[in-house]
Amino acid sequence: ENQEAPLDPLSQIRPHAILGMRADFFLPPVISTPTPFGTKMDYSVYIKNFHRRYAEVERSLSDPEIFNAQDKSQEMGREFSRLKRLVDTGDSYNKAVSDLAENRELLGAEEQGSEMAEMAREEIIRLETEVPRLELALREGLLPPEAADSRNTIIEIRAGAGGNESSLFAGDLYRMYIRFADVMGWKIEDMDSSPSDLGGFKEVIFGVSGEDVYKLLKYESGVHRVQRVPVTESSGRIHTSTCTVAVLPEAEEVDIEIKPEELDISICRAGGPGGQGVNTTDSAVQIIHKPSGLIVRCSDERSQHKNKAKAMKVLRSRLLEKSIADEHAKYADERKAQVGTGERNERIRTYNFTQNRVTDHRIELTLYNLPQLMEGELMTVIEPLMADSINTRLKALNSSA
Repeated sequence: ENQEAPLDPLSQIRPHAILGMRADFFLPPVISTPTPFGTKMDYSVYIKNFHRRYAEVERSLSDPEIFNAQDKSQEMGREFSRLKRLVDTGDSYNKAVSDLAENRELLGAEEQGSEMAEMAREEIIRLETEVPRLELALREGLLPPEAADSRNTIIEIRAGAGGNESSLFAGDLYRMYIRFADVMGWKIEDMDSSPSDLGGFKEVIFGVSGEDVYKLLKYESGVHRVQRVPVTESSGRIHTSTCTVAVLPEAEEVDIEIKPEELDISICRAGGPGGQGVNTTDSAVQIIHKPSGLIVRCSDERSQHKNKAKAMKVLRSRLLEKSIADEHAKYADERKAQVGTGERNERIRTYNFTQNRVTDHRIELTLYNLPQLMEGELMTVIEPLMADSINTRLKALNSSA
């Protein structure tokens, strides 16, 4: 039986410096029994709170005077959109839990093998997957939203230990993320790349834009390790190689102030296979940010101005990510900007092709769906990582209450 919920959830108020939600909206979770996504919680009081606050915001937005203050109206609009999703999720969760209980009761009452029993069994299988997903969304709704989650993203993949095989794996990771973006309906913008001699990339940088891009892709930052027989290996020996992946929230000009005197900008001819039009003009741009020592290069476009704009976007995003990581480092080590050196003993995930296995070492998750994962079915890994992150944040929130 679930623990009793707080009598007055609004009496437990903590300030949160967040965008678009009231501070008193976020409450200590009521935790009871284990579930596939962590611990079971009594969500009824929170779902009621979502409905109550949703009605309040809806009434506020119906008052024309609120639009006299643009910042306030925009903030309320963002809160309204978030609450609408939470209200719909809460209603769906309540219905799914009720339907699951009814179908379990029906299955126990019906004769085994009957058509009704089989229909109930099929519904139970579906609902036992749906309920934890809805529960995860509700858990997330109990936390203050992270400001960077709604941003577009820049991904940088670099070959690490392992020579040519590492470069080939960098190309595989690039294609995996492109396919995942296609599944999610996101847009890809290539920014810069350094192809290797045998295929793949020594380095590839690209932008991803769309809904919840950084929210989902931020878990990909770190060292990715591959174990397989390389195409260049004649003896059939398994090699271990690595690539580093950096996932940066895209920064706007207002986020990071960069003074012109802090930059050293140089122009050069783009590298790559000969004969391509991109290589016939001095269009590649390299920018050195003197205070941080960061170096950004962009050569994807034929236009020097476009390459400079892309390079500045990457530079701002790297600086923003560093700023976010520095600010949160004392609270969560996994949020740090560092993705490791690329050595074989450092890894967040291992892709073992001979065993058809992928292991995420952060949560000790092992799946045997490597071909599907490489084809872009990343949510099988991302959802458990999200659940672990949400549970960790909820525990921290509960302990500080």
